Formats: sequence, C-alpha cells, structure tokens
Amino acid sequence: MASADVCPTRPEPTFSFTQGLIVGQLSVVLLIAAFIKFFIFGDAPSTEEIAQLRATERRSRTLAHKRSLLTLRTDNPRQSQPTLNKKKSAILRNPPTLTIGSILHKTYYNVDSHQPESLDWFNVLIAQTIAQFRKDAQHDDAILTSLTKALNGTTRPDFLDEIKVSELTLGEDFPILSNCRIIPLDEDGLSLDSGPNAGKRFDANSSRATREGARLQARMDVDLSDMITLALETKLLLNYPKRLTAVLPVALAVSVVRFSGTLCISFIPSNPSQSTPTMMAFNFLDDYRLDFSIRSLVGSRSRLQDVPKIAQIVEARLHKWFDDRVVEPRFQEIALPSLWPRKKNTRGGEDGLDAAMGMGSVSKGKGMKSDARRESGAESDMLRDISPEPGSLRYRRRGRLDSTGQMSMPGGMPGMNMDISS
Repeated sequence: MASADVCPTRPEPTFSFTQGLIVGQLSVVLLIAAFIKFFIFGDAPSTEEIAQLRATERRSRTLAHKRSLLTLRTDNPRQSQPTLNKKKSAILRNPPTLTIGSILHKTYYNVDSHQPESLDWFNVLIAQTIAQFRKDAQHDDAILTSLTKALNGTTRPDFLDEIKVSELTLGEDFPILSNCRIIPLDEDGLSLDSGPNAGKRFDANSSRATREGARLQARMDVDLSDMITLALETKLLLNYPKRLTAVLPVALAVSVVRFSGTLCISFIPSNPSQSTPTMMAFNFLDDYRLDFSIRSLVGSRSRLQDVPKIAQIVEARLHKWFDDRVVEPRFQEIALPSLWPRKKNTRGGEDGLDAAMGMGSVSKGKGMKSDARRESGAESDMLRDISPEPGSLRYRRRGRLDSTGQMSMPGGMPGMNMDISS
C-alpha cells in the first residue's frame, strides 16, 4: 500500500530552455536562407524548356477536348431536328440552301489544292490602323487613364498600395500576317479532316459538310517582333500589428518581345429563330509562342533587382490569362452589326457639300412656294439694278420694244406693231 501512494518520478528534459531557443532560432535562419537561395537567387530554367513544357500542356489539353467531343458524338449521334412549317411570303424569294461546299464551288476555291495567300495588302491596312491607334493614344493620355483605372479597380487588397503606370510603350513595328488558308469546320468547330476520315480529301457532299452549323475558317500565321512595354510601381503594405507597420516598394516592367502563332477567324451565321446576330469568332491555335522580358525591383535602399522567381510567376500568370481567353478550344465572339445600308450611316457626297454651303433639304408645301417667290423677287431686283450688256439674253428681250414702247413680233413685217397696252 505504501508503494502505491508514492508518485513516480518524472524524466528530466534532455535540452534546457536555452538550448531549445537556440535550436528554434537556427531552424528559422535556415528556412530563411533556403527561401532566399532557392526562391530569390535560384537559377531559372531556360526559356526553351519552359516554352516546350507549356506547348506540351496546351497540346494535351486540346487533344483531350477533341477526344471528348468525338466520344460524345459517337455515343449520342445527332439527328436533324424537324423545322416548323411557317407561312412564307410569296414575294420574297428564298435562295437555295447554301452549304460550305457550294460556297467553295461558287468562289472557285479548292481547299485541297489552293495555294496559301500572302496577305500583303491586309498587312498594310492593319499597320495603318495600328499607327492611327498609337497616334490617338498619345493625344490626350486616354489609354494611360484607362489603364490606371483598370489596374486599380474598384477595390484593392489591403496589403497593396495604389498602382501607378510609370512607363508605357506601344511599340514601333507591326504584325505580319501570311500563309492564309481556308479550313472547313463542322458544327462543333472541329476541322472536317479530323476524326476517322483524317487524311482524306474534302468531300463537299458529305453529311458533316452539309449539316447545319458547318462553316469555313480562315487560318493565317501571325508574327510580331517588337518591344511593347508596361511598367508599374506600387508598395506592399504590412498592416499588422498596426497600420503601415512596414512598406516595401515594388517596381515591375513587362515587355512583349516576340509573338508567333496561328490566328483563326470564322463567322457564325445568325439564327432568326433565336434572335442571335451574326458573330465573328477568333482564337489562336495551341502552337503559339509568346516571349516576355520581365524586370523587377524590390526595396527602397537595399534593392533586389530582376528576381528570377518573380519573373516566372508573372510570366506564368500572363500565359494563363491568354490561354483562358483566346487559345483553342476557347475563343472570343464579337457581334457584327447589320450589313444593310442605312441612311443614318451615309457620309460624303452631296450631303457634305450642302452642309458646307449652308443649304438644307428642299421643303414642301408653302415653304417651297415662299422660297420660289423670294427667289423670283430677288431676281427681278437684280435685273433692275444691273444694266444688261449688249448681246445678252435680257438685252435681246428689251430690244424687242421700239421707240414708242410697242413690242414687235419676231419675224413680223416691218411697220406692223402690236399694241399690248389695250
């Protein structure tokens, strides 16, 4: 009983409080040193390796999307939906149904043998448009104001100060488009030469080519070598344990150095039953190449310049932003206005000449009569004030009155006058 009442002895700690404190501080220092070495001063992988890795990821994603579409198409074959028989006008003649095959036949375009086009004339128009855009941007700093508003937004995180644009360069060169060719697509946006019939010649009478929703797509190569730069300045704020405990200035400059890829443009016809307008869809294939030059500056006195990890993070975010918007299978749609000519859109010609001379449209009713009276009165006043020259029409008319004030008939016998006073 006595042995049970005695408390067991506790084992003494191996390390003292001081030793534990030293070990903890050393572990924190080692973590900070490893973070600085591998995160800040670590060697970044080469540009070629990064580009090849991103291209492989994009290609695998595109192939997975195509395989899923082909699987769904095989499992659930589409059937043509019956159309409602609506009463149609007998005046407006409906043209025969046009398919992509008939369009290619009527325009003498063979997708299997037609040579790609150079698009030199289109490059000139695009260059002129971009040059005018750059000139307008320098006029009243409109693009600078819009960028500042878009970057700051309505709300910002608490740890981020106001973002300021310190440099903006829109470049000096222009994109060069070339090697344009026409590719038939089905209703899902897949090329008609893909799938089980890949490698065969285009059949304009096939079921996929004549199905509703099939369209034609223009593919062209785009190449741009320029220096388009956007530089930003801001501050990272530490608001704990109290507001503005520490402030870390950060400067970042991102430049687009090179872009090369394949641009795809197609038109999606309108659907009157669903009241959808004609849409222009465009995107880029997954084999594009986009190179950046990223410069960074962190700190105020002891500054860290061109941190490789910061450049990797920013470049990865920019590529993801671009991939999620305009890289297949994703695309952008732009609604096109009606192509019918309208009076309100007419410019130039006589309307501009009339506006310059201060002349309005011809009025009706009493307005026309009053204008005519006013013009005739002005003409009679002018005839009274101006003496006619010999040989003029008015001189010949006045010459028909003789010395006595009688009018002589042209072609009449001499001496015969007509008295028109009575």
